[in-house]
Amino acid sequence: MNWNQLTEVSELDHLLELSKKQKVAILKHSTRCSISSMALNRLERAWKEDNGVAPYYLDLIKHRDVSNAIASKFGVEHQSPQVIVLENGKVTYTGSHMGISYADIVA
Repeated sequence: MNWNQLTEVSELDHLLELSKKQKVAILKHSTRCSISSMALNRLERAWKEDNGVAPYYLDLIKHRDVSNAIASKFGVEHQSPQVIVLENGKVTYTGSHMGISYADIVA
């Protein structure tokens, strides 16, 4: 799976614009959490490259400011691990912990 790294708050506006052309999935991942690692592994095993979704990976430990900006900008309470899907400039799906579902992301 080829993740796009999300490292700057300024990238969030770009993702909103991109979501008007294709679905965007942001995975908020804690590198210190075993549940987060399990959710990441499950998602990567299920991922199909031709699904039309642009995948973005956020390392919460390194970039907590970006996570906080996501919560504020998109109105989504912070959780970890968490997936947020954007379509047409809006949040259309959120999932956290073992509720993160590949099928729901690509639906």
